[in-house]
Amino acid sequence: MAPLSTPITAAHVYYDIGAELACRPQAPACRQVNTAAGLEPLLPDTEVLVISMLWQNRFLDLAPKLRYIQSISSGVDQFDLDALKARGVRLCNARGVNSRAVAEHALALLFSLSRRLYEARDNQARQRWATTGTDPRPRLTELAGKVVYVIGMGTIGDEIARLCQVLGMTVLGTRHSPRPLDVPGVTQIAADEIATGLAAADHVILTCPLTEQTRHLMNARTFALMKPGATLINVARGPVVDENALIAALNSGALAAAALDTFDQEPLPPQSPLWSVPNLVLTSHIAGETEHYERNVVNILLENLKALATDTPMTNRIV
Repeated sequence: MAPLSTPITAAHVYYDIGAELACRPQAPACRQVNTAAGLEPLLPDTEVLVISMLWQNRFLDLAPKLRYIQSISSGVDQFDLDALKARGVRLCNARGVNSRAVAEHALALLFSLSRRLYEARDNQARQRWATTGTDPRPRLTELAGKVVYVIGMGTIGDEIARLCQVLGMTVLGTRHSPRPLDVPGVTQIAADEIATGLAAADHVILTCPLTEQTRHLMNARTFALMKPGATLINVARGPVVDENALIAALNSGALAAAALDTFDQEPLPPQSPLWSVPNLVLTSHIAGETEHYERNVVNILLENLKALATDTPMTNRIV
């Protein structure tokens, strides 16, 4: 393929891809914007676009020279894959760039739910001393010996599984395909048999992509399948969980606690009832945040630019 005739275009509210490229010797030039409105005037001559949630499918008609999109995130549900394929535009995602960060965040949430650290923070704000023997509720728990069920055994799920094994937990895992799991020692649960995993797990962690099959995967029916007193952690996509059903399960005591990093609507609106559920921990879609994020995305981008120039296989190619 012909070399690029224009600078790379990068668009993200927060991540500064341009600054990272500027640190790389002989890296191509980059023009960076942080709004959709700022991106539009650059689209007519854009050949390579680095973007994630600022993408709008109407942009495809505004970018006749577009050859390659590098998603800044691993999720690509915002892109019309059929339209990209029809136009011959290649799309690669950022799978793996923050797998360790998301895994560590999930583990932090797991510790918070197990040791009820969210209550400690609330007690701190109220200047309330709550020690052993003063609280009639169930005792704090340990993770060693517990069963954790990871739904979505990709790069993130694999990392979570390994960390949980180090803690002495029994790990169950499901992936979308029947191919054997990549982490030794994890018991594989078929995608059509998640009821088995839900019934056995003390803790369920969601890391699966958002698809038609996983939308509202966790709903009133599947919550009812879970072990009484279990917990749920979602570091996947918000719509994987039916939020109303989750609130009902938490309020009834069917679930001991839950933690969400992603939501149906983001930012989470002030009127959302999720804010006031006492046994629910909320983080603001920050599980993937890491000091190394731009570095890791640019590593993939530069490798894929070489592949684009030589018409060889690209890393994490989706379309």
